[in-house]
Amino acid sequence: MKKTQIYFATNRKHEGRDRWNPKGYGKKFSSDGHENLRFGQVAVEYDESVVNEFLSKKFKGNRVGDGEKMSAKLSKMVKRNSTIKAYKDFSTEKQVDFENNSSTQFFRDIKNHMMGGNDVVLFMHGYAVDWEDAVASAMSLEFMLNSKRGNGSKEVKVILFSWPSNGSNMPFAAYKSDRSDARDSAKSVGRGILKLRDFLSTLKRHTDNEAEKVCNSKIHLLCHSMGNYVLENALAYKVLGYSGGTLPRIFDQIFLCAPDVRDDAMEKSALSRLHEMGNRVSIYYNDGDVAMHFSEYTKHFGDRLGHTGNARPAMIHNKVHQIDCTPIVKGFTEHSYYQWATVNEDIMQSIQGVPLDDDSRMRRRRAQSREWEMF
Repeated sequence: MKKTQIYFATNRKHEGRDRWNPKGYGKKFSSDGHENLRFGQVAVEYDESVVNEFLSKKFKGNRVGDGEKMSAKLSKMVKRNSTIKAYKDFSTEKQVDFENNSSTQFFRDIKNHMMGGNDVVLFMHGYAVDWEDAVASAMSLEFMLNSKRGNGSKEVKVILFSWPSNGSNMPFAAYKSDRSDARDSAKSVGRGILKLRDFLSTLKRHTDNEAEKVCNSKIHLLCHSMGNYVLENALAYKVLGYSGGTLPRIFDQIFLCAPDVRDDAMEKSALSRLHEMGNRVSIYYNDGDVAMHFSEYTKHFGDRLGHTGNARPAMIHNKVHQIDCTPIVKGFTEHSYYQWATVNEDIMQSIQGVPLDDDSRMRRRRAQSREWEMF
Protein backbone atom coordinates (compact mmCIF):
# COMPACT_ATOMS: atom_id res chain seq x y z
CA MET A 1 0.00 0.00 0.00
CA LYS A 2 1.14 3.52 -0.80
CA LYS A 3 0.00 6.81 0.68
CA THR A 4 -0.95 10.07 -0.98
CA GLN A 5 -2.18 13.38 0.37
CA ILE A 6 -4.91 15.63 -0.98
CA TYR A 7 -5.30 19.22 0.17
CA PHE A 8 -8.90 20.35 0.41
CA ALA A 9 -11.27 23.17 1.23
CA THR A 10 -14.89 22.39 2.08
CA ASN A 11 -18.07 23.90 3.45
CA ARG A 12 -19.45 20.48 4.37
CA LYS A 13 -20.33 19.64 7.97
CA HIS A 14 -17.69 17.51 9.68
CA GLU A 15 -18.55 14.05 11.02
CA GLY A 16 -17.51 13.06 14.53
CA ARG A 17 -16.83 15.11 17.65
CA ASP A 18 -13.39 16.41 16.71
CA ARG A 19 -13.75 19.07 14.03
CA TRP A 20 -9.97 19.22 13.54
CA ASN A 21 -9.62 15.47 13.01
CA PRO A 22 -13.05 14.43 11.72
CA LYS A 23 -14.09 11.01 10.51
CA GLY A 24 -15.27 12.59 7.28
CA TYR A 25 -17.58 15.26 5.91
CA GLY A 26 -21.28 14.81 5.27
CA LYS A 27 -24.12 15.93 3.01
CA LYS A 28 -25.04 19.06 4.98
CA PHE A 29 -23.45 22.47 5.28
CA SER A 30 -21.02 23.33 8.04
CA SER A 31 -22.73 24.10 11.35
CA ASP A 32 -20.96 27.48 11.16
CA GLY A 33 -22.93 28.34 8.02
CA HIS A 34 -22.72 27.57 4.33
CA GLU A 35 -20.12 30.31 3.79
CA ASN A 36 -17.76 28.75 6.33
CA LEU A 37 -14.66 27.21 4.77
CA ARG A 38 -12.62 24.50 6.44
CA PHE A 39 -9.13 23.81 5.06
CA GLY A 40 -7.25 20.58 5.54
CA GLN A 41 -5.38 17.55 4.27
CA VAL A 42 -6.62 14.01 3.80
CA ALA A 43 -4.08 11.18 3.70
CA VAL A 44 -5.20 8.05 1.85
CA GLU A 45 -3.59 4.63 1.64
CA TYR A 46 -4.19 3.05 -1.76
CA ASP A 47 -3.29 -0.04 -3.74
CA GLU A 48 -0.72 1.06 -6.32
CA SER A 49 -1.36 -1.97 -8.51
CA VAL A 50 -5.02 -0.96 -8.92
CA VAL A 51 -4.04 2.58 -9.87
CA ASN A 52 -1.48 1.35 -12.40
CA GLU A 53 -4.02 -1.03 -13.90
CA PHE A 54 -6.34 1.86 -14.80
CA LEU A 55 -3.54 4.21 -15.80
CA SER A 56 -2.34 1.69 -18.35
CA LYS A 57 -5.74 0.55 -19.62
CA LYS A 58 -5.75 0.75 -23.42
CA PHE A 59 -8.55 1.67 -25.79
CA LYS A 60 -8.86 1.75 -29.55
CA GLY A 61 -6.91 4.44 -31.32
CA ASN A 62 -3.88 4.37 -29.03
CA ARG A 63 -5.83 5.87 -26.13
CA VAL A 64 -4.63 5.07 -22.61
CA GLY A 65 -6.06 5.57 -19.12
CA ASP A 66 -9.45 5.29 -17.43
CA GLY A 67 -9.62 7.70 -14.52
CA GLU A 68 -13.39 7.46 -14.17
CA LYS A 69 -13.35 3.77 -13.27
CA MET A 70 -10.20 4.26 -11.21
CA SER A 71 -12.06 6.85 -9.16
CA ALA A 72 -14.80 4.34 -8.30
CA LYS A 73 -12.18 1.93 -6.94
CA LEU A 74 -10.34 4.65 -5.04
CA SER A 75 -13.56 5.76 -3.34
CA LYS A 76 -13.69 2.44 -1.48
CA MET A 77 -10.09 2.92 -0.36
CA VAL A 78 -10.88 6.43 0.89
CA LYS A 79 -13.72 4.98 2.99
CA ARG A 80 -11.42 2.37 4.54
CA ASN A 81 -8.01 3.99 4.76
CA SER A 82 -8.10 7.78 5.08
CA THR A 83 -7.15 10.23 7.82
CA ILE A 84 -8.24 13.87 7.88
CA LYS A 85 -6.41 16.74 9.52
CA ALA A 86 -8.03 20.17 9.34
CA TYR A 87 -6.06 23.39 9.76
CA LYS A 88 -6.74 25.03 13.09
CA ASP A 89 -7.22 28.74 13.48
CA PHE A 90 -4.56 29.84 15.98
CA SER A 91 -6.89 32.33 17.58
CA THR A 92 -10.15 31.56 19.33
CA GLU A 93 -11.50 34.98 18.36
CA LYS A 94 -13.95 35.29 15.49
CA GLN A 95 -11.66 37.81 13.78
CA VAL A 96 -8.35 36.06 13.12
CA ASP A 97 -5.34 38.05 11.92
CA PHE A 98 -4.03 37.27 8.44
CA GLU A 99 -0.84 35.52 9.59
CA ASN A 100 -2.72 33.09 11.85
CA ASN A 101 -5.63 32.45 9.54
CA SER A 102 -6.09 28.79 8.59
CA SER A 103 -6.34 29.76 4.92
CA THR A 104 -2.93 31.46 5.10
CA GLN A 105 -1.35 28.30 6.53
CA PHE A 106 -3.13 26.25 3.87
CA PHE A 107 -1.92 28.41 0.98
CA ARG A 108 1.63 28.48 2.35
CA ASP A 109 1.79 24.69 2.42
CA ILE A 110 0.52 24.55 -1.16
CA LYS A 111 3.08 27.19 -2.14
CA ASN A 112 5.82 24.92 -0.79
CA HIS A 113 4.73 22.27 -3.31
CA MET A 114 4.83 24.89 -6.03
CA MET A 115 8.31 26.02 -4.98
CA GLY A 116 9.32 22.38 -5.41
CA GLY A 117 8.26 22.51 -9.05
CA ASN A 118 4.58 21.50 -8.97
CA ASP A 119 1.78 23.26 -10.80
CA VAL A 120 -1.53 23.31 -8.92
CA VAL A 121 -4.97 22.39 -10.26
CA LEU A 122 -7.94 23.58 -8.19
CA PHE A 123 -10.71 21.05 -8.74
CA MET A 124 -14.44 21.51 -8.09
CA HIS A 125 -16.67 18.46 -8.53
CA GLY A 126 -20.25 18.20 -9.76
CA TYR A 127 -23.53 16.92 -8.32
CA ALA A 128 -24.33 13.62 -6.56
CA VAL A 129 -20.79 13.34 -5.16
CA ASP A 130 -20.23 12.43 -1.51
CA TRP A 131 -17.04 13.20 0.43
CA GLU A 132 -15.30 9.93 -0.35
CA ASP A 133 -16.15 10.16 -4.05
CA ALA A 134 -14.87 13.75 -4.13
CA VAL A 135 -11.51 12.78 -2.62
CA ALA A 136 -11.28 9.79 -4.96
CA SER A 137 -12.01 12.00 -7.98
CA ALA A 138 -9.25 14.41 -6.95
CA MET A 139 -6.82 11.51 -6.49
CA SER A 140 -7.74 9.99 -9.84
CA LEU A 141 -7.41 13.33 -11.60
CA GLU A 142 -3.95 13.85 -10.12
CA PHE A 143 -2.79 10.34 -11.03
CA MET A 144 -4.15 10.64 -14.57
CA LEU A 145 -2.68 14.07 -15.27
CA ASN A 146 0.75 13.11 -13.98
CA SER A 147 0.72 9.94 -16.07
CA LYS A 148 0.26 12.13 -19.17
CA ARG A 149 3.11 14.56 -18.55
CA GLY A 150 6.07 14.63 -20.89
CA ASN A 151 9.70 14.05 -19.97
CA GLY A 152 11.05 16.81 -17.77
CA SER A 153 7.69 18.54 -17.36
CA LYS A 154 6.22 19.53 -14.03
CA GLU A 155 4.00 17.33 -11.92
CA VAL A 156 0.65 18.72 -10.84
CA LYS A 157 -0.90 18.80 -7.39
CA VAL A 158 -4.71 18.68 -7.35
CA ILE A 159 -6.45 20.74 -4.65
CA LEU A 160 -10.06 19.78 -3.94
CA PHE A 161 -12.98 22.04 -3.18
CA SER A 162 -15.88 19.87 -2.02
CA TRP A 163 -19.40 21.22 -1.55
CA PRO A 164 -22.29 19.22 -0.01
CA SER A 165 -23.77 17.49 -3.03
CA ASN A 166 -25.87 14.50 -2.04
CA GLY A 167 -23.91 11.52 -3.31
CA SER A 168 -27.23 9.76 -3.83
CA ASN A 169 -27.60 6.23 -5.17
CA MET A 170 -30.19 7.83 -7.46
CA PRO A 171 -28.16 10.81 -8.76
CA PHE A 172 -30.89 12.15 -11.03
CA ALA A 173 -33.23 12.35 -8.03
CA ALA A 174 -30.60 14.37 -6.14
CA TYR A 175 -30.25 16.92 -8.92
CA LYS A 176 -32.73 19.53 -7.66
CA SER A 177 -31.40 19.46 -4.10
CA ASP A 178 -27.81 19.69 -5.30
CA ARG A 179 -28.58 22.66 -7.53
CA SER A 180 -29.87 24.58 -4.52
CA ASP A 181 -26.81 23.56 -2.48
CA ALA A 182 -24.59 24.65 -5.37
CA ARG A 183 -26.07 28.15 -5.25
CA ASP A 184 -25.54 28.34 -1.50
CA SER A 185 -21.99 27.00 -1.82
CA ALA A 186 -21.11 29.72 -4.32
CA LYS A 187 -20.55 32.27 -1.58
CA SER A 188 -17.94 30.11 0.13
CA VAL A 189 -16.19 29.53 -3.20
CA GLY A 190 -16.21 33.27 -3.81
CA ARG A 191 -14.66 33.80 -0.38
CA GLY A 192 -12.01 31.21 -1.20
CA ILE A 193 -11.12 32.96 -4.47
CA LEU A 194 -10.81 36.28 -2.67
CA LYS A 195 -8.65 34.69 0.05
CA LEU A 196 -6.37 33.28 -2.64
CA ARG A 197 -6.23 36.70 -4.32
CA ASP A 198 -5.27 38.34 -1.03
CA PHE A 199 -2.60 35.72 -0.33
CA LEU A 200 -1.04 36.13 -3.77
CA SER A 201 -1.06 39.92 -3.48
CA THR A 202 0.73 39.58 -0.13
CA LEU A 203 3.46 37.51 -1.78
CA LYS A 204 4.01 40.21 -4.36
CA ARG A 205 4.57 42.77 -1.62
CA HIS A 206 7.31 40.69 0.04
CA THR A 207 9.83 40.40 -2.78
CA ASP A 208 12.70 40.99 -0.32
CA ASN A 209 11.76 37.85 1.62
CA GLU A 210 12.75 34.60 -0.11
CA ALA A 211 10.04 32.61 1.70
CA GLU A 212 7.35 35.01 0.53
CA LYS A 213 8.36 35.39 -3.11
CA VAL A 214 6.06 34.40 -5.94
CA CYS A 215 7.30 31.17 -7.55
CA ASN A 216 7.33 30.26 -11.24
CA SER A 217 4.74 27.48 -10.96
CA LYS A 218 1.19 28.09 -12.12
CA ILE A 219 -2.32 27.67 -10.74
CA HIS A 220 -5.07 26.21 -12.91
CA LEU A 221 -8.81 25.68 -12.34
CA LEU A 222 -10.92 22.69 -13.40
CA CYS A 223 -14.68 22.60 -12.75
CA HIS A 224 -16.84 19.61 -13.63
CA SER A 225 -20.58 19.52 -14.29
CA MET A 226 -22.52 21.46 -11.65
CA GLY A 227 -19.22 22.70 -10.25
CA ASN A 228 -19.38 25.18 -13.13
CA TYR A 229 -22.75 26.39 -11.81
CA VAL A 230 -21.08 26.91 -8.42
CA LEU A 231 -18.34 28.94 -10.14
CA GLU A 232 -20.88 30.99 -12.10
CA ASN A 233 -22.71 31.97 -8.93
CA ALA A 234 -19.47 32.54 -7.00
CA LEU A 235 -18.45 35.16 -9.55
CA ALA A 236 -21.88 36.77 -9.36
CA TYR A 237 -22.27 36.74 -5.57
CA LYS A 238 -18.80 37.52 -4.29
CA VAL A 239 -15.99 38.14 -6.72
CA LEU A 240 -17.63 40.71 -9.00
CA GLY A 241 -18.86 42.65 -6.00
CA TYR A 242 -15.56 42.78 -4.15
CA SER A 243 -12.85 42.96 -6.80
CA GLY A 244 -13.73 46.17 -8.56
CA GLY A 245 -12.60 46.81 -12.12
CA THR A 246 -10.87 43.94 -13.88
CA LEU A 247 -11.00 40.59 -12.09
CA PRO A 248 -7.72 39.29 -10.61
CA ARG A 249 -5.57 37.18 -12.95
CA ILE A 250 -5.16 34.15 -10.68
CA PHE A 251 -5.13 31.19 -13.08
CA ASP A 252 -3.19 30.16 -16.14
CA GLN A 253 -5.57 27.57 -17.64
CA ILE A 254 -9.27 27.34 -16.78
CA PHE A 255 -11.10 24.15 -17.78
CA LEU A 256 -14.90 23.96 -17.84
CA CYS A 257 -15.68 20.26 -18.25
CA ALA A 258 -19.24 19.14 -19.07
CA PRO A 259 -20.46 22.51 -17.72
CA ASP A 260 -24.03 22.35 -16.43
CA VAL A 261 -24.87 25.98 -17.19
CA ARG A 262 -26.88 27.62 -19.97
CA ASP A 263 -25.32 27.61 -23.42
CA ASP A 264 -25.29 31.42 -23.43
CA ALA A 265 -23.62 31.69 -20.00
CA MET A 266 -20.31 32.87 -21.49
CA GLU A 267 -22.20 35.84 -22.94
CA LYS A 268 -24.88 36.77 -20.44
CA SER A 269 -23.92 35.51 -16.97
CA ALA A 270 -21.03 36.30 -14.64
CA LEU A 271 -19.03 33.69 -16.57
CA SER A 272 -18.76 36.24 -19.38
CA ARG A 273 -15.92 37.78 -17.36
CA LEU A 274 -14.18 34.54 -16.45
CA HIS A 275 -11.52 35.13 -19.11
CA GLU A 276 -10.20 38.00 -16.99
CA MET A 277 -9.11 35.48 -14.35
CA GLY A 278 -6.94 33.30 -16.61
CA ASN A 279 -4.84 33.15 -19.76
CA ARG A 280 -7.20 30.73 -21.51
CA VAL A 281 -10.61 29.18 -20.89
CA SER A 282 -11.25 25.74 -22.43
CA ILE A 283 -14.78 24.34 -22.59
CA TYR A 284 -15.15 20.57 -23.10
CA TYR A 285 -18.59 19.42 -24.23
CA ASN A 286 -20.24 16.24 -25.51
CA ASP A 287 -23.50 15.90 -27.42
CA GLY A 288 -24.06 12.42 -25.96
CA ASP A 289 -23.88 13.52 -22.32
CA VAL A 290 -26.91 11.97 -20.58
CA ALA A 291 -26.63 14.33 -17.60
CA MET A 292 -26.92 17.32 -19.93
CA HIS A 293 -30.01 15.81 -21.60
CA PHE A 294 -31.50 15.27 -18.15
CA SER A 295 -30.89 18.88 -17.15
CA GLU A 296 -32.39 20.20 -20.40
CA TYR A 297 -35.45 18.04 -20.89
CA THR A 298 -36.43 16.87 -17.41
CA LYS A 299 -35.73 20.02 -15.43
CA HIS A 300 -36.42 22.47 -18.28
CA PHE A 301 -33.25 24.47 -17.66
CA GLY A 302 -32.65 25.13 -21.36
CA ASP A 303 -29.76 24.14 -23.62
CA ARG A 304 -26.58 23.37 -21.68
CA LEU A 305 -23.07 24.54 -22.43
CA GLY A 306 -21.79 21.02 -21.75
CA HIS A 307 -24.13 19.54 -24.35
CA THR A 308 -23.59 21.50 -27.56
CA GLY A 309 -21.13 24.22 -26.59
CA ASN A 310 -21.61 27.97 -26.84
CA ALA A 311 -24.81 29.13 -28.50
CA ARG A 312 -22.98 31.90 -30.39
CA PRO A 313 -19.24 31.16 -30.43
CA ALA A 314 -18.41 34.34 -32.33
CA MET A 315 -19.86 36.43 -29.49
CA ILE A 316 -17.52 35.25 -26.73
CA HIS A 317 -14.06 36.50 -25.78
CA ASN A 318 -11.15 35.35 -27.92
CA LYS A 319 -9.46 33.66 -24.95
CA VAL A 320 -12.35 31.19 -24.74
CA HIS A 321 -11.94 27.97 -26.76
CA GLN A 322 -14.34 25.04 -26.95
CA ILE A 323 -13.56 21.42 -27.67
CA ASP A 324 -16.18 18.97 -28.95
CA CYS A 325 -15.50 15.56 -27.39
CA THR A 326 -18.54 13.85 -28.97
CA PRO A 327 -16.59 11.81 -31.57
CA ILE A 328 -14.47 9.99 -28.98
CA VAL A 329 -16.53 9.71 -25.77
CA LYS A 330 -18.33 6.40 -25.17
CA GLY A 331 -20.28 4.84 -22.32
CA PHE A 332 -23.68 5.13 -20.64
CA THR A 333 -23.69 8.59 -19.05
CA GLU A 334 -20.71 10.03 -21.02
CA HIS A 335 -20.34 12.71 -18.34
CA SER A 336 -16.99 12.32 -16.52
CA TYR A 337 -14.86 12.15 -19.65
CA TYR A 338 -12.39 14.72 -18.29
CA GLN A 339 -10.94 11.70 -16.43
CA TRP A 340 -10.65 9.62 -19.59
CA ALA A 341 -7.67 8.92 -21.85
CA THR A 342 -7.53 11.44 -24.71
CA VAL A 343 -9.52 14.23 -23.05
CA ASN A 344 -7.39 14.06 -19.91
CA GLU A 345 -4.25 14.09 -22.04
CA ASP A 346 -5.49 17.19 -23.88
CA ILE A 347 -6.05 18.95 -20.55
CA MET A 348 -2.51 18.08 -19.43
CA GLN A 349 -1.07 19.32 -22.72
CA SER A 350 -2.73 22.69 -22.10
CA ILE A 351 -1.25 22.78 -18.60
CA GLN A 352 2.18 22.05 -20.10
CA GLY A 353 1.81 24.82 -22.65
CA VAL A 354 1.69 22.60 -25.75
CA PRO A 355 0.51 24.73 -28.72
CA LEU A 356 -3.17 24.26 -29.49
CA ASP A 357 -2.57 23.00 -33.02
CA ASP A 358 0.51 20.90 -32.23
CA ASP A 359 0.62 17.56 -34.08
CA SER A 360 0.77 15.67 -30.77
CA ARG A 361 -2.75 16.80 -29.89
CA MET A 362 -5.65 14.58 -30.96
CA ARG A 363 -7.84 17.50 -32.00
CA ARG A 364 -8.52 19.35 -35.21
CA ARG A 365 -9.50 22.97 -35.74
CA ARG A 366 -12.90 23.71 -37.22
CA ALA A 367 -13.71 26.60 -39.55
CA GLN A 368 -14.01 28.98 -36.62
CA SER A 369 -10.56 29.57 -35.16
CA ARG A 370 -11.47 28.80 -31.54
CA GLU A 371 -13.55 25.69 -32.28
CA TRP A 372 -11.96 22.25 -31.96
CA GLU A 373 -13.04 18.66 -32.43
CA MET A 374 -11.32 15.70 -30.79
CA PHE A 375 -10.56 12.59 -32.84
